Amino acid sequence: MKISTKGRYGLTIMMELAAKFGEGPISLKSIAERNSLSEHYLEQLVAPLRNAGLVKSIRGAYGGYILSKDPAQITSGDIIRILEGPISPVDFTEEDDPAKRHLWLRIRDSIAEVLDSTTLENLIAFKEEEAKDSYMFYI
Repeated sequence: MKISTKGRYGLTIMMELAAKFGEGPISLKSIAERNSLSEHYLEQLVAPLRNAGLVKSIRGAYGGYILSKDPAQITSGDIIRILEGPISPVDFTEEDDPAKRHLWLRIRDSIAEVLDSTTLENLIAFKEEEAKDSYMFYI
């Protein structure tokens, strides 16, 4: 399974909104500028997120978008499914070998478990840890 720019940029939008949760609306223009993305493309991505009830739009001079729920209540799986569709590494058919079908189901379930257990709150709080097995050499 490969996540397209729709899913990646959609996560970017949602992480930006999560980082400013409770501070008021954020414009897509500011998100686009901060991340060097097309504002027009972000407008296309935010529509399905709004229709699904994950974001709300605020009109006016100081308008923009806000999350409709707390960042801890929105998972990356919610976002990816809205923008990318069902999570599946292959199309399942009845002709598939049962062993391969079981493998595809396990892969699908593993991907879904990671996406569904990772909230926006987790993503914005992420701090890259230093490699635990790194070695320092002195000369």
